Amino acid sequence: MLSVQQHLTSTSSVLTAAVFGGLGLLWLYRRLSKRQALASLKDKVVLITGASSGIGEACAHAFHKVGCRVIISARRLEELERVKKDVISRTVEGQSHEPQVIQMDVSDFASIPDKIQTALSYHGRIDILINNAGLSYRGSALETKIEVYQKLMLVNYFGCVAVTSAVLPSMIGNKGGSIIAVSSVQGKIGLPYRTAYSASKFAVQSYFDCLRAEVAEHNIHIGIVSPSYVQTNLSMNAVCADNSQHGKLDSTTAKGMTPEYLADRIVLQDSFG
Repeated sequence: MLSVQQHLTSTSSVLTAAVFGGLGLLWLYRRLSKRQALASLKDKVVLITGASSGIGEACAHAFHKVGCRVIISARRLEELERVKKDVISRTVEGQSHEPQVIQMDVSDFASIPDKIQTALSYHGRIDILINNAGLSYRGSALETKIEVYQKLMLVNYFGCVAVTSAVLPSMIGNKGGSIIAVSSVQGKIGLPYRTAYSASKFAVQSYFDCLRAEVAEHNIHIGIVSPSYVQTNLSMNAVCADNSQHGKLDSTTAKGMTPEYLADRIVLQDSFG
């Protein structure tokens, strides 16, 4: 007859085995789900704005890696060609989709419909839109010129809305799609000396929160990515209160997450819808 101690030890061993067995099954399930979700992205057409560097460039690599048909856009054509060449150089066997390049300034609203039509002409559709083009800011609210506020809103908010508005009709016609806005934690929490930037990102957050409910019936997924600091040139290119360029890498930015890490999270968000 088992002693009480032996009985407790035996019960504990069974429970431990059950817990670890359950965790193992959960890990396996999550791994298989992730693999299946990523496989569902194969041949999807992805348009990425602000793809000449940083997060946009990393997204180009990440989506191409899982078999997507990538279209990259930004103002700097030379940098886009560099990104395209780099993506092609890392192409693995079985990936036959060469990235397409579109020179596009999201603040030039009049040109956007034609640019989107060009994007649609490549593969006949856009399955995923990554709104990544953006501009940062450093400065005191008391010293900031109204032109600076306008510039931030033009690029970060109105540019995002203009591209989204141009893409939406085709997604509705195709009975589905996914739109991701790369925002910021500063679009959720206001920080000092970031008024122009935070205001533009709060606007992005609100717009897409509203849009999500409007387009759900069309099977269009809306996602908002709100990272903290990311290791990009965003602070280098940031606009100051007097409309000059910040021109230096902030220590917080230098210590942030890598754009590759964030791009992988964005891919997963799209794959799980």
